[in-house]
Amino acid sequence: MRSADTRSILSSAIESAGHKLVQTSSSEQARILLNNGVEPDLLVFEAPSSGSSYELRELFRAASACATCVISGTEEQRLREASAQLGVGYFLDCPLVREEVEAVLSVVLAGEKGVAGPQSSPNEESGEVQSLPGTAIVEELGDGRYFLAASASMLKIFRQVQLLADVDAPVLILGESGTGKEVIAHLIHKHSRRSHHRFVNVNCAALPADLLESELFGYQQGAFTGAIKDKPGKFELAHRGTLLLDEIGEMSAQMQAKLLHVLQDGQMSRLGARESNRVDVRVLAATNVPIESALLGRTFREDLYYRLNVFTINVPPLRERREEIPYLIEEIIRRSPEELKAGSDVQFSSRLMDAVLLYSWRGNIRELRNFVTRTMTMRDMGQAIEELESKIAAGQGIECEEQEVLTPSIVMEKNGMRSVVRELKDRTEAQMIKDALDANGWNRRHAARSLNISYRGLLYKIQQHQLNPRAAAMARPAARP
Repeated sequence: MRSADTRSILSSAIESAGHKLVQTSSSEQARILLNNGVEPDLLVFEAPSSGSSYELRELFRAASACATCVISGTEEQRLREASAQLGVGYFLDCPLVREEVEAVLSVVLAGEKGVAGPQSSPNEESGEVQSLPGTAIVEELGDGRYFLAASASMLKIFRQVQLLADVDAPVLILGESGTGKEVIAHLIHKHSRRSHHRFVNVNCAALPADLLESELFGYQQGAFTGAIKDKPGKFELAHRGTLLLDEIGEMSAQMQAKLLHVLQDGQMSRLGARESNRVDVRVLAATNVPIESALLGRTFREDLYYRLNVFTINVPPLRERREEIPYLIEEIIRRSPEELKAGSDVQFSSRLMDAVLLYSWRGNIRELRNFVTRTMTMRDMGQAIEELESKIAAGQGIECEEQEVLTPSIVMEKNGMRSVVRELKDRTEAQMIKDALDANGWNRRHAARSLNISYRGLLYKIQQHQLNPRAAAMARPAARP
């Protein structure tokens, strides 16, 4: 948007009418969202001041199934003509007038102008509006940390954290390595009543049991060889603040028992001390260990688990919230040191972004950050594309062999790497959609909700992959008598 006034008028008109507004900072970001499942009823594009139609062409190619509207100055007649040739059906003049925005909304949503794309079946349930993912929330946490949420799952976590602000209780944060569990702990602390006091972090996996005990509880002078003076532990340092026990799943059974005692009565003793001290600490715990397996294997105490498990936050892996990847890349680049950005405009090409969105990112945000930094350092987009596409093909190769289809190496000889990636992406997408439809009895609205895509987007994908209930039923093996 060129101005805050334009954004304000547009968002006010759309949201007051009961609709969801998604804002992006660039046409490239909008194109990525459109190519990855976002299907808005109306796409509004504010023309760049340069009057170039290139961005329009690229954007509207991705938005062929959407009604489109261009906001431009009255003097930009050439741009309007180019837009009309591209199929743009609506125009608004700058400065923007709210009544004109409302008029366009009423026409589009009333269906007075046809919108290309699949239409709903008369047998479908009606009356439910699929909401689009909102624009990203970015909250600064200090020391270079930030929390970002754009997916439904992370926005839910953000709401949970706000609800926990006035509840002074332990929180257990679960998730794979690199998903941002420590960041969420900092977010909880920031929103809590303890935010003016210390946040103390202890990595339970980094220290052996005897050193971890002295680190947590401190020691008195003379408690052991080398204890030449008193040292407070992390519990004392976090008094009235927040203590994060990171990687608590790696803590020994002996230490778990001592920790449980402190959590139960709020009292602890330094090593070598005869008296105990009372501490006022909110404890947060995080682990990437599958907690249920740890409980079954008796490597994690049940009584400690139930003491910590007042509230649990499950952080999804990055591959389950891919819509956040463009926002994360943008933030990583923006926050990178100036020497990495000097002398070049860091822009991910559409092919590279497609590969980034398709890759599984087993290392989650940590792996993504390293990849972006490496790409910025090497300044070789071709190498970055080759790296990701090779990993994608290798990761899908085993699945292809199990399904007795052509392996990536055979397909590659015929069609090349790009065809391999495209074919694997289409096959994986079709299988995910088919599984969701089968699980929901082919109720397409329910399936769209479980896939976290719009209803119109799902209809388009069903048509694209030629899926239907009869074909799905025929594909199932016959039941044995």
